[in-house]
Amino acid sequence: MEIEKLLEVMKALRTPVTGCPWDLKQTFDSIVPYTIEEVYEVAEAIEHNDKSELKIELGDLLFQIVFYCQLAEEEGSFDFAAVVTAIVEKMVRRHPHVFADTVYASEAEFTKAWELSKQQERKQKEKVTQSILDGLSKALPALKVAQKMQTKVARLGFDWKQIEPVYAKIDEEIAEVRQAAENNDHQHSEEEIGDLLFSVVNLSRHLNIDAENALRKASNKFENRFRQVESHCQQQHQSISDKSEEELLALWHKIKNLKD
Repeated sequence: MEIEKLLEVMKALRTPVTGCPWDLKQTFDSIVPYTIEEVYEVAEAIEHNDKSELKIELGDLLFQIVFYCQLAEEEGSFDFAAVVTAIVEKMVRRHPHVFADTVYASEAEFTKAWELSKQQERKQKEKVTQSILDGLSKALPALKVAQKMQTKVARLGFDWKQIEPVYAKIDEEIAEVRQAAENNDHQHSEEEIGDLLFSVVNLSRHLNIDAENALRKASNKFENRFRQVESHCQQQHQSISDKSEEELLALWHKIKNLKD
């Protein structure tokens, strides 16, 4: 199998003396930043609908997983086969409607059962589960953490049933940001900006929009438009700083009206 070839390559890279010096000095902690980077590159390839690049990036991400497994195998913790076995068992256990005779009346009923299964799994660990928020990774991007947190508590009914209060909350938070800023209270302004962002994430969740993806797309759109502004200025042998605020605003709106 191809996966066996990859495992052999990984072992060779980590073989003392004959292996790669860079790979030999890596630890679990040292390769975490590379793993996070690879996940974002996978997301970017999907966003650009670049299947050729996606294939490459998925391979890079898979290599990260194999790397962790090799490190774990060297210290006697687990190996790649154990990781595969664990995820297979978990998916079968969490999908009794597929692999057993369980029938769910609705998607909501399935979601509740899924969350209950996860809670039961956490209870089996050494740490006693006391909150539905236990196990929420804070290493994720802040927008992702906020949306996951809101989704979890919403499953227990801690949520607005209608969307109008969500809009009202955003208006309230904007007013509080303005007030804090007018008072030149930096610490309070930071707190209120955080509350505003949290409320906007809540709105995106109610609209079934992933906040992280939405912000990434907005950043990409801004980058594309700004590059066009730069290009326009260069064609006129000017820099952006040579333009007045009014000229830049007019140029921005002109570009905005064109297809990105």
